[in-house]
Amino acid sequence: MHDSRGEQYNAAAVVGGGLIGASWTAVFLSNGMRVTVHDPRPDIEPVVRAGLRAVAPTLQELGVNVASLVEDTGSLSFDANLAAAVVDADVVQENAPERLELKQQLWAAIEAAAKPDALLASSSSALPASAIAERMRQPGRLIIAHPFNPPHLVPLVEVVPGPRTDPAIAERAVAFYAAMGKRPQLLRMEVPGFVANRLASALFREAVHLVSQGVVTEQQLDEIVTSSIGLRWAIAGPFQIYHLGGGPGGLPAFLEHFRRTIEETWPSLGAPSLDERTVALLSEQAQHFGGTVEQLAARRDEAIVQLIRTLREIPVPAAK
Repeated sequence: MHDSRGEQYNAAAVVGGGLIGASWTAVFLSNGMRVTVHDPRPDIEPVVRAGLRAVAPTLQELGVNVASLVEDTGSLSFDANLAAAVVDADVVQENAPERLELKQQLWAAIEAAAKPDALLASSSSALPASAIAERMRQPGRLIIAHPFNPPHLVPLVEVVPGPRTDPAIAERAVAFYAAMGKRPQLLRMEVPGFVANRLASALFREAVHLVSQGVVTEQQLDEIVTSSIGLRWAIAGPFQIYHLGGGPGGLPAFLEHFRRTIEETWPSLGAPSLDERTVALLSEQAQHFGGTVEQLAARRDEAIVQLIRTLREIPVPAAK
């Protein structure tokens, strides 16, 4: 396949075949690419193939061609040798555990074996490219391409260059993930946790505080989010929502009217600790969501599919 810049990508190497790696494998296969998966697990092939079959129905509902996910078309292979797995790849997507030493070792080995023009991307959710690339001869080649779970459904990919990343690499990455049907966002600098996880963490911190203080239960808090701000956030982010909240005057009017109230609320936000008592409380309440983890995940994925299909039908105003 070609991206918007006309560059051709035929083969991908997925390093790490866990939940995120399998999801990326589904994305690349469904876009017509050949994929080689590398993972030290001896049972990685049946695990990944089972994962692909599991996600195929939801992707098919979105109009994705899933033949290569459910049939042996020859597009998917597995290689226990890292160098052999990446040697012919146009894109290497690494999904190893969030351990800096491990990622540094992997990327030194990947760089030594990969093609000089291969796009090198890590799915790291917190570790920055500047740290991961320390043992690379050309650290400017590495880019963070952080997906949001589940990557085969959620369109966001945070493209995060390090201080030494070649700007041309960042542009290539944005074009490539857009061609994969994703909505890449190029961050202007490295920050711990990037953006999506920082926002999620800020909300989760206050959620833990409210539950641990007995203000609400987990189930009540989730219902509050999904029946209010969650609905709005699926359509517009917090800045646009508050822009609308200002009426005809937009965000300036909103800030003029509510900035003192907002600032007065900030100091009262919680700073909970995930100590044994809090963890026990959260764990106990999590048993009352009305289904197994597998059942809840299936419901989530189906809801995401339906939401994406609905949003596709709503015209988006052109940006000015």
